[in-house]
Amino acid sequence: MLDVCLLGTGGMMPLPNRWLTSLMTRYNGSSLMIDCGEGTQIAVKEKGWSFKPVDVICFTHYHADHISGLPGILLTMGNAERTEPLTLVGPKGLERVVSALRMIAPELPFEINYIELTEPKQTIELCGYVIHAFRVNHNITCYGYSIEIKRTGKFSVEAAHEKGIPQKYWNRLQKGETLTEDGRIYTPDMVLGPPRKGIKVTYCTDTRPTASIVEHAKGSDLFICEGMYAEKEKITKAKQYKHMTFYEAAQMAKEAGVKELWLTHYSPSLVRPEDYKKEVQKVFANTVLGKDGKTVEIDFEEE
Repeated sequence: MLDVCLLGTGGMMPLPNRWLTSLMTRYNGSSLMIDCGEGTQIAVKEKGWSFKPVDVICFTHYHADHISGLPGILLTMGNAERTEPLTLVGPKGLERVVSALRMIAPELPFEINYIELTEPKQTIELCGYVIHAFRVNHNITCYGYSIEIKRTGKFSVEAAHEKGIPQKYWNRLQKGETLTEDGRIYTPDMVLGPPRKGIKVTYCTDTRPTASIVEHAKGSDLFICEGMYAEKEKITKAKQYKHMTFYEAAQMAKEAGVKELWLTHYSPSLVRPEDYKKEVQKVFANTVLGKDGKTVEIDFEEE
């Protein structure tokens, strides 16, 4: 099971009733965050979740509304006596940007590891998450992310008995380990069926529609996408500043065949996004207006 929380839904600046866009997930005791602008700490506290299990923070890009909350989060983690390493993922220049921000958070009791994205597509495996980063189209280098939780094939007790595999190794084989005893090698494929469908969440903000987004969103259980503007007449502004409208996000959701779309990253001028809900659902019926703190538990499909 994967817990997914949309911590904030605002673009450009936090508002009294709308924190800046950020995502947080929890899986198997490890939390992952995407972006952390000003106020993200408060959003996490309002949700009642903890900073201490956050093992990975991914950044879409380095505009202030997506990264300016990082120094405070690092200090809060340090004050919580975290000692485990923290991994940061983001476009090229990540270490330089974070080092500058850390001028106000220089002393931390944990190590920071950096993974800088330099290719149009990159895949990283961390803490049980398979993270697919893909470049999108903003006015600076920007990435979207697909987060996958893989699921191995079903364990076969019959196959384990037939192959004479000691029961003490079953659990480790089920977890993907390869083992050797008395010169004999035991591999997971000896006891596991074909891989089963896992869980997939795709997240992108600050971009024009791109083929890469549709490609990476295919098969997603949840697609969280920028809807900076709801008014159809603002399409010219969206193109100028390289953002998206509700309807463009919905069209990509339709093309990618996702199960559900959550809109986020609203313009500060968009006061009542709900007024446009019916119209955008004509493009993609399962469109949901994101709200701060909106949460879902995504389970593996039953067989």
